[in-house]
Parts: sequence; structure tokens; C-alpha cells
Amino acid sequence: MPEKKSNTFDGIMADMKKGVFAPVYILMGEEPYYIDAISNYILEHALQPEERDFNQTVLYGIDVDNAEGAARVVNMAKEYPMMAERRVVMVKEAQNMRSFDALEKYFERVMPSTVLVLCFKGKVDRRKKFVAQAAKIGVLFESTKKNDRELVSFINKYVKEKGATADDKAVQMIKDHVGSDLPRIVSEIDKLIVALNDGDRRITPELVEDRVGVSKDFNVFELRNALVHKDVFKANQIVKYFNNNPKAGSLYSILPNLFSFFQNLMIAYYAPDKRSEKAVANFIGLNSEWAAKDYVSAMRNYSGMKTLQIISKMREIDAKSKGLDNPNTGADELFKELIYFILH
Repeated sequence: MPEKKSNTFDGIMADMKKGVFAPVYILMGEEPYYIDAISNYILEHALQPEERDFNQTVLYGIDVDNAEGAARVVNMAKEYPMMAERRVVMVKEAQNMRSFDALEKYFERVMPSTVLVLCFKGKVDRRKKFVAQAAKIGVLFESTKKNDRELVSFINKYVKEKGATADDKAVQMIKDHVGSDLPRIVSEIDKLIVALNDGDRRITPELVEDRVGVSKDFNVFELRNALVHKDVFKANQIVKYFNNNPKAGSLYSILPNLFSFFQNLMIAYYAPDKRSEKAVANFIGLNSEWAAKDYVSAMRNYSGMKTLQIISKMREIDAKSKGLDNPNTGADELFKELIYFILH
């Protein structure tokens, strides 16, 4: 039986960079970035360019969505490579496949010279026989969406891999502006990297403002900072800016960010030492003490009861923004109502 390979992204990539490829890869999950990264690496590196014409086949699930289609995939996987070490058979959008009987039989005795890759955009029931079989003989990888603190780690790691560094505020600006869209985050960082010179490999808020198009003074990060310190004038300035520039920010894009902050703030009240940034960071699960500064400051300005009321108000505003019990009030007015409630 083939040796079981790593099922983490870093582990899978490390194995492949050593030239070690598993006979079977099932790549699934709600985050397409890692699925695409692994599958693209296989297509680009498992075979030499001159070997691909006869030994590399890419199919789509919609074209092999029945028993005959699944059998076709297996028949291709059973073929011997032609003047190459291995064959690559890949099925993209495999969530459109409906029959897996042929795969179950194939997984009982795989072709060791074939790399069979099934890319599912979405979750697959791990109890299915072919999934359990694949996990034993090859790689079963689930790509999950990143939460806020994982996004910060992702950005810092990607920037470091590109031979650069990023200011904490610049990282927050990218995260808050782009959200959890990893391909877009990568695209924006790549633009910033190109703009750096050899003498200064540091991404600053000013550079993000110039290249990404997000204001360093009027953004989600600065709004949150104003709320943390109860700076009424600045908070209202930013809300007015957003209402006049919907592309820069709106209730719909900002509400999840603020909800996440106050939800974490509620948790922070239970930290053993609420005055220590390090203790709060560890208790909430933040990446750095710097990220905990706002929570320590906010606990001085908001009581636990007020925080609970803010969270409840956010749920109410979210419901109203979706039309529940709200026949007339627009998003701009709801945004103002929420900020007023938080600050008073």
C-alpha cells in the first residue's frame, strides 16, 4: 500500500517540492485558493513540459457526471505513462460527479504511476467509501475559510515569502478592505510588492492607500479605532465618508467586521488579566500583543453590559438591513443609528 502523505497545505506542498506525489488527491472545501494552489502545482511540476501532451489529462465533473464518465476517468488512470515517470489525471469541479462506484474499485488497487486528482469546490461527506479509501492511500485535504486572525497570519506569511514586511496597520487595511477573498488578497499584495524598491521592502499604510485604493484615514480599521476610543467626531466623519463613497465601505461590508470585534471584546472580559495585552491576546487567540491593544482600550470605555447590548443592536441592524421589520429605513441611516448607539 502506498505511503500516506501529509494532509496539511504546507505538508502537501513540501512533499511535492521534493518530487513526492501521492497516487490520489481529494481536494475539497469552501476556500478555493488552496485547492487551486495544489492542483496547479501538480499540473506545472508533476511532469516535464514535453511529457504533458501524452501523459496529462484535465477533465471537468460535468463531463463525467455519470457511471460511464467515472469509468472513463478510471480507464485513463489505469493507463501506463508514455516516456515519462508518471501520468496525471485531474477532474476539476468534481462536485458535479454523481457516480463513484468505478473510483471505489480503482482505489482498491491504484496505478502507482498515476497521480489522480479530484477537485471538489465544497465539502464532501467523509463517510463516503471512496473518500475513506482515498484518505488511506493518498491525500485527503479540506480547504477551509479563514477567520480574521488567520487572515492576518496569511497576509504576513505571504508578504514574508515575497521577501518583504508589512506594517501592522497596512495588514489590517488590506484585510478589512478585501475581506476573506484569498485570491484577491494575493493579487493586491502582488501589486504592492511590485511597487517596492530594493532599498525598502516594507509595505506601509501609505503604499496601501496609493496602490490598493483604500484611504489610510477613512477605512474600517480607523472606524474601529475611533469607536474603541469613543472619538465621536472622527467616527461620524468616517461614517459620512463611507455613506458618500459606498465603494470604500458600507454597512453591509463593515458590520461583520465590527460584530467580530465586539464579539471578541465580550470574550476578553473573561480573560484572567484584562489589563495585560499579552494575556488578552493569548485568551482570545490573537496573533500578537499589538492586535490586543484595541481590546484592552475598549474594556476601559465599554462595560460588559454595554458590549452585550451593542452585539444585540448589531443583530437588530443586520436584520433590518435585510428588510425584516423595516419597510423604509435605508442602509445609510441604519449605519448612523448603529454608530450612535455604540458611542452613546
